[in-house]
Amino acid sequence: MDHPTEIAISVETRYLPEQSSPEQTHFAFAYQVTIENKGQHTAQLLNRHWIITDADGHVQEVRGPGVIGEQPVLHPGERFQYTSGAVLPTPVGSMHGSYEMLADDGRSFEVAIPPFRLAVATVFH
Repeated sequence: MDHPTEIAISVETRYLPEQSSPEQTHFAFAYQVTIENKGQHTAQLLNRHWIITDADGHVQEVRGPGVIGEQPVLHPGERFQYTSGAVLPTPVGSMHGSYEMLADDGRSFEVAIPPFRLAVATVFH
Protein backbone atom coordinates (compact mmCIF):
# COMPACT_ATOMS: atom_id res chain seq x y z
CA MET A 1 0.00 0.00 0.00
CA ASP A 2 1.38 3.39 -0.93
CA HIS A 3 -0.08 5.10 2.12
CA PRO A 4 0.40 4.34 5.83
CA THR A 5 -3.32 4.55 6.53
CA GLU A 6 -5.01 1.17 6.64
CA ILE A 7 -8.76 1.12 6.17
CA ALA A 8 -10.68 -2.15 6.54
CA ILE A 9 -14.09 -2.59 4.91
CA SER A 10 -16.63 -5.28 5.75
CA VAL A 11 -20.17 -5.65 4.43
CA GLU A 12 -23.25 -7.58 5.54
CA THR A 13 -26.24 -7.86 3.25
CA ARG A 14 -29.87 -8.89 3.52
CA TYR A 15 -32.82 -9.22 1.20
CA LEU A 16 -35.83 -7.01 1.97
CA PRO A 17 -38.93 -8.99 0.94
CA GLU A 18 -41.28 -6.32 2.31
CA GLN A 19 -39.81 -3.77 -0.12
CA SER A 20 -39.58 -6.16 -3.07
CA SER A 21 -42.01 -7.13 -5.85
CA PRO A 22 -40.58 -10.22 -7.56
CA GLU A 23 -43.48 -10.29 -10.03
CA GLN A 24 -42.42 -6.79 -11.13
CA THR A 25 -38.72 -7.76 -11.16
CA HIS A 26 -38.02 -5.44 -8.22
CA PHE A 27 -35.66 -6.93 -5.61
CA ALA A 28 -34.59 -4.72 -2.70
CA PHE A 29 -31.49 -5.33 -0.62
CA ALA A 30 -29.92 -3.64 2.38
CA TYR A 31 -26.21 -3.62 3.00
CA GLN A 32 -24.43 -2.58 6.18
CA VAL A 33 -20.90 -1.34 5.72
CA THR A 34 -18.32 -1.12 8.49
CA ILE A 35 -15.31 1.09 7.77
CA GLU A 36 -12.50 0.73 10.28
CA ASN A 37 -9.31 2.76 10.52
CA LYS A 38 -6.61 0.25 11.43
CA GLY A 39 -3.80 2.64 10.58
CA GLN A 40 -2.02 5.35 12.50
CA HIS A 41 -3.37 8.37 10.64
CA THR A 42 -6.76 10.06 10.73
CA ALA A 43 -8.64 9.84 7.43
CA GLN A 44 -11.87 11.26 6.06
CA LEU A 45 -14.16 9.53 3.58
CA LEU A 46 -14.72 12.01 0.74
CA ASN A 47 -16.42 10.11 -2.09
CA ARG A 48 -17.94 6.75 -2.94
CA HIS A 49 -17.95 4.78 -6.18
CA TRP A 50 -20.16 1.69 -6.47
CA ILE A 51 -20.40 -0.75 -9.34
CA ILE A 52 -23.63 -2.76 -9.12
CA THR A 53 -24.08 -5.75 -11.42
CA ASP A 54 -27.30 -7.75 -11.77
CA ALA A 55 -27.62 -11.39 -12.82
CA ASP A 56 -28.17 -10.35 -16.45
CA GLY A 57 -24.81 -8.57 -16.49
CA HIS A 58 -26.25 -5.04 -16.50
CA VAL A 59 -23.95 -2.62 -14.68
CA GLN A 60 -25.00 0.48 -12.81
CA GLU A 61 -22.42 2.90 -11.45
CA VAL A 62 -23.04 5.23 -8.53
CA ARG A 63 -20.65 8.04 -7.65
CA GLY A 64 -21.07 10.77 -5.13
CA PRO A 65 -19.82 12.59 -2.09
CA GLY A 66 -19.69 10.70 1.19
CA VAL A 67 -22.05 7.99 2.38
CA ILE A 68 -25.63 8.51 3.62
CA GLY A 69 -25.04 12.27 3.48
CA GLU A 70 -21.95 12.15 5.67
CA GLN A 71 -18.22 12.41 5.09
CA PRO A 72 -17.05 10.72 8.28
CA VAL A 73 -13.65 11.36 9.85
CA LEU A 74 -12.05 8.23 11.28
CA HIS A 75 -9.28 8.56 13.83
CA PRO A 76 -6.94 5.58 14.36
CA GLY A 77 -8.91 2.71 15.87
CA GLU A 78 -12.31 4.23 15.06
CA ARG A 79 -15.05 2.66 12.99
CA PHE A 80 -18.01 4.05 11.11
CA GLN A 81 -21.02 1.92 10.27
CA TYR A 82 -23.92 2.72 7.99
CA THR A 83 -26.73 0.96 6.21
CA SER A 84 -27.86 1.68 2.68
CA GLY A 85 -29.73 -0.16 -0.03
CA ALA A 86 -29.86 -1.23 -3.64
CA VAL A 87 -32.66 -2.37 -5.91
CA LEU A 88 -32.01 -4.92 -8.66
CA PRO A 89 -34.22 -6.31 -11.45
CA THR A 90 -32.88 -9.81 -10.69
CA PRO A 91 -32.87 -11.85 -7.45
CA VAL A 92 -29.07 -12.09 -7.47
CA GLY A 93 -26.36 -9.53 -8.10
CA SER A 94 -23.12 -8.15 -6.77
CA MET A 95 -21.57 -4.87 -5.72
CA HIS A 96 -18.05 -3.58 -5.34
CA GLY A 97 -16.34 -0.25 -5.57
CA SER A 98 -14.09 2.14 -3.72
CA TYR A 99 -13.99 5.01 -1.30
CA GLU A 100 -11.83 8.06 -1.85
CA MET A 101 -10.24 8.98 1.45
CA LEU A 102 -8.22 12.01 2.56
CA ALA A 103 -5.47 11.44 5.11
CA ASP A 104 -4.56 14.04 7.72
CA ASP A 105 -1.33 14.75 5.82
CA GLY A 106 -3.38 16.02 2.86
CA ARG A 107 -2.90 12.99 0.60
CA SER A 108 -5.93 11.35 -0.94
CA PHE A 109 -6.04 7.60 -1.51
CA GLU A 110 -8.49 4.95 -2.68
CA VAL A 111 -9.78 2.10 -0.56
CA ALA A 112 -11.18 -0.86 -2.50
CA ILE A 113 -14.54 -2.26 -1.41
CA PRO A 114 -14.32 -6.00 -2.08
CA PRO A 115 -17.12 -7.59 -4.13
CA PHE A 116 -20.10 -8.89 -2.19
CA ARG A 117 -23.23 -10.75 -3.27
CA LEU A 118 -26.80 -9.57 -3.12
CA ALA A 119 -29.08 -12.60 -3.20
CA VAL A 120 -32.58 -13.56 -2.24
CA ALA A 121 -32.16 -16.06 0.59
CA THR A 122 -33.53 -19.54 0.12
CA VAL A 123 -36.71 -20.12 2.09
CA PHE A 124 -36.14 -22.66 4.86
CA HIS A 125 -38.96 -24.89 6.09
